[in-house]
Formats: sequence, C-alpha cells, structure tokens
Amino acid sequence: MNKVNYNTIIRFFKNECSEEERLLIIKWVNESQEHAEQFFRWEELYHLGNNSEKENDIAIRKAEKKLYERIEIEKSHQWFFSTINRWVKYAAVITSILAISGLTLWYFVADSQEKWITASTTNGETLEITLPDNSKVWLNENSILKYPEHFTKEKRELHLTGEAYFEVTKNKHKPFTVQSSAMNVQVLGTKFNFKTPSNGRIVETSLIEGEIKVSGNNNEGAITLSPGQKVELNTVTKQMKVSETNAALDAIWHNNLIPFKNADIFDIAEVLEKVYGVKIILSPDISPSTTYSGVLKRKDSIEDVLRILQNTIHLQYKIHQETIFISSASK
Repeated sequence: MNKVNYNTIIRFFKNECSEEERLLIIKWVNESQEHAEQFFRWEELYHLGNNSEKENDIAIRKAEKKLYERIEIEKSHQWFFSTINRWVKYAAVITSILAISGLTLWYFVADSQEKWITASTTNGETLEITLPDNSKVWLNENSILKYPEHFTKEKRELHLTGEAYFEVTKNKHKPFTVQSSAMNVQVLGTKFNFKTPSNGRIVETSLIEGEIKVSGNNNEGAITLSPGQKVELNTVTKQMKVSETNAALDAIWHNNLIPFKNADIFDIAEVLEKVYGVKIILSPDISPSTTYSGVLKRKDSIEDVLRILQNTIHLQYKIHQETIFISSASK
C-alpha cells in the first residue's frame, strides 16, 4: 500500500497517527511477512535514531565486537588475509557513520539475528502463542508481537505493539524482556499483562504473579512491581505511577474468566461495573456478610452472570437500560 511509508510509521511510533492510519498500518503488516519485516526494520531505525550519545557508544562497541568476530570466522578461508584488510578498512568507515547517526548498527544486528517470527491480530481477534522456551502469550486484538525462532543463550527478547498477557517460563539465567516503543518489562518468570497502545498516551503493566522490573525508554526511571500492582507511564508527561489493582481483572480478555476470592456484593458490583460497563446501584438493605469465592465465566450478557450469583448470595435485581438495581432476596 502506497499510503504506508516511513513517515507514516514514524507518526505511529510517536503516537501521533490517526486511528485510520493505525488500522491501515496493522492491516498492511498482516498482508505479508515482507511487510512485517519492513515494519520492524523501520522500528529499529527509529529507536536507534533516538539513542543517547552513551547508547551510541555502546552500540559502536557492540558493532565492533561483531565485526572482529566475523573477521575470526573469515580466517578459516584461504583468502582471509585480503578479507581482514578489507574489514579493517571498512571498520573505520562504519564506526564513523555509526557515531554520527546510529543507523548503520541495524545492518550488524539484522545480519546476526536468527529468523524472527511476527504474529499479529486484527479487530475482534485474539491469538495464543507458545514461545521457543514454552512461555505462553495471549495477543489481544489489533496487536503485533515479534519474537525469534530460537532464543539466544543469554536472553529472551520480544517486541510488542498493542496488548498481550504473558505466562513466562522461569529461567534465572536467561532474563525475559518485552520491549515496546515507550516501556520495557524485564522478568525471570511470572504472569503479567502489558498494554502498549500505538495511539494511546498511557502505557500500563499489571502484575499477577512473580516480580517484574519496568523501565521507561526515555529516562523516566525504573520500578519493580509486586503482585497486585500496576504501573502506568504517561508518554506525554513522562511520569510513571504505581497503584494497587486487581491485576487479574486487567487480563480477563485473554481467557474470559472473572476471579473472586472472599468477595462481598460490593466487591462483586465494582468488578461487574468495570467488566460490562454498566452502573450498579445497591439497596441499603443489602448485607456484605455473604461472600463469594470462585471463578465466573464472562458471559455475553451481565444478566447471565447475575442469575448465577442469584443462586449463591441470594440477591434480586432489576435492569433498566444500562443501570442495574440490586437488593436482598425476599425471604
């Protein structure tokens, strides 16, 4: 599609594109593996162009290291002397270009990587993915995940645009990192939900189990989360905020299960309001003494859920448009 070009992609990464452009880009990425690879090449160029001088120095050293590793490989060939001379000559040129713009690094990175796989979803579609280390990922609608066919010995890295729920296989010797345009999440083994919308100014991560370290890509800081906490990064103000949350509720979309533990009617009402987008009014005569523990399957209608609860915590309800009135069941 001629409408998708580097300038369009730049606006996408800066969260400046329109909703029409965002959907157009996602559709374009889904059209072919070639488009998906082009998308991530542009993403790498964009981030390299935004690197700090310190990051550029690191990138240069990494590029030089890879350069000399390749020289060592060439020694096994009978014409290695001429190759070494050629590589050494190129090294000075490449290092100079890299120091100026940082863009040439992509050549070394892309050339040394194994095959990368791109998974994507469209409107109303979710996708379950098993990664090379047997970690599980559920990709929400209008999202893109890029991961290597095989993880390296030192690390496990992925790239996400959109929203995904992760259940990560534990491996303390090989950290698991999810990268996005605004924020990175580092874990050893855990369950968390990561939402990084392409056109939204709030990026958020909710931790369900384990421990994760969240860091902003523009020196906003780093925060370690405990289960039941959420961190939000405002990409406009560059502020990070941590709050308590029912983290499991943030990931309901991936399995349609609503978990409750010793929840009274007030807790339940709050959850149902959030899940179904309704307003619930509780009668003054209703008692919080009866609690509910278990997992409810999210239904198409909130009335289906209320019927299930009606048999457990003895309530009665009336629905008027998008407002629900709940009172104690008549004895």
